[in-house]
Amino acid sequence: MGSVLCLETSSGICSVAIGKDGVIISCHESDQKNAHSSQLTSQVDCVLQEAGLTLTELDAIAVSMGPGSYTGLRIGVAAAKGFCYALGKPMIAIPTLKALALGMRELIQDEGPFLLCPMLDARRMEVYTAVYDRNLSEIRPVSAEIINGESFADLLNSFTVIFGGEGAEKCKPLLGFMKNAVFIDDFKLSARFLYPLALEKFRLGSFEELAYFEPYYLKDFIAGKPRVKGLK
Repeated sequence: MGSVLCLETSSGICSVAIGKDGVIISCHESDQKNAHSSQLTSQVDCVLQEAGLTLTELDAIAVSMGPGSYTGLRIGVAAAKGFCYALGKPMIAIPTLKALALGMRELIQDEGPFLLCPMLDARRMEVYTAVYDRNLSEIRPVSAEIINGESFADLLNSFTVIFGGEGAEKCKPLLGFMKNAVFIDDFKLSARFLYPLALEKFRLGSFEELAYFEPYYLKDFIAGKPRVKGLK
């Protein structure tokens, strides 16, 4: 019961996992740049083979809903919708930052109070971020923040705040000197982190309307300048 295919494409990591009966039984990941569209379906094939399952035996498809890379989110959600339409399976959308916070929490042995601050890179000194307590209750809502030396000072004055994710790496020089700031280095998103949250939603019957669901982009898409010679 609860066999869920999980797709994570919202960052530079393309990750696919399958969980069954509360346990991750297969996971494939790649950090190859700009390769999500070419790697996603092959990763799905690999995890299915390793799990000894077929698509028809799955109970649901879970997908990271954002915020994150505009293109990455579109690729993941389009794939999830395609599987669900073809198979007649429900789709479960998982908030990306909450999944990242769950993965961070798994690494923490401290029993004392702390807050979790997952961060995804949003270019330059901007990050997508939110703040959760150890129960993954939202303390500060999802937002796009330009980080400076005063960011999170109100929380850091009173709490140990644990930062993690690709966005946290570039913020460490600005925040790492603060007494209550703790950084988890080299910590990346994974489809594995979606499964516990997806299983909870599956048990509650909390599914998305396929025809109307859109990723949570948070910011409008800004097209880059074409780099093909001769184009202006």
